[in-house]
Amino acid sequence: MGGTVYISVKISKMNDTLFIIIPAYNEEDNIANCIDDWYPIIESHDGGGSSRLVVVDDGSKDNTYEILCDLSKDRDWLIPLTKTNGGHGPALIYGYRYAIEQGADWIFQTDSDGQTNPNEFDAFWKSKDDKDAVIGIRPVRGDGVSRKFVENVVCFLLKIIFGVKVKDANAPYRLMRSNLVSKYLDRMPEDFNIPNIMLTTYCVYYKERTEFIPISFIPRQQGKSSINIKKIIRIGLKAISDFRVLKKNM
Repeated sequence: MGGTVYISVKISKMNDTLFIIIPAYNEEDNIANCIDDWYPIIESHDGGGSSRLVVVDDGSKDNTYEILCDLSKDRDWLIPLTKTNGGHGPALIYGYRYAIEQGADWIFQTDSDGQTNPNEFDAFWKSKDDKDAVIGIRPVRGDGVSRKFVENVVCFLLKIIFGVKVKDANAPYRLMRSNLVSKYLDRMPEDFNIPNIMLTTYCVYYKERTEFIPISFIPRQQGKSSINIKKIIRIGLKAISDFRVLKKNM
């Protein structure tokens, strides 16, 4: 039988609302520089006065949140949030949900440790109009060979378990439509440690309109990472069982 075929086309608005989400934990040495780096980006990409730079303090034991609150006094687009410590992944989920609830059109995520370059953001923004996600890949890892090895193992597991092939599943430099994040976020538990890996996996598995763009990734500038190899291994072992559960629901 014949019939009318409707084709849905997503068109970006001139004043797309952008929310930059940055998780932070014990980053009192880095956080001021982080805001100095990323605040001009949100100022220059403000969607009709509604865009925001949101930093999610994950229950820091130092003065990270207090510094953020002080910095926000003369920065209207900066929103400091704080929550009980739960790890990088739950902090991301918390920030993503906040952006969705606030009506963001686009969500961009990066980290607070100074390893990513805000000058590379415009290439992502210019590529977004016919995409659902623009995700960074790190050809060179400034955080050491052990982290690169872990990433390689993760990508191998994604290929074995989900049948997806990606070069870098967890890069903290990604621009995603808010409705895309919303579609897949509820599939993950609130305490899920690696939501970015699964968001990348869902994008590739379901053939969402995704572009991967190489980014630079330099060594941490100041402070000490709260993630060590033992913690990475523990997260990785749990991820294998989580992957199997999530795969059953795909």
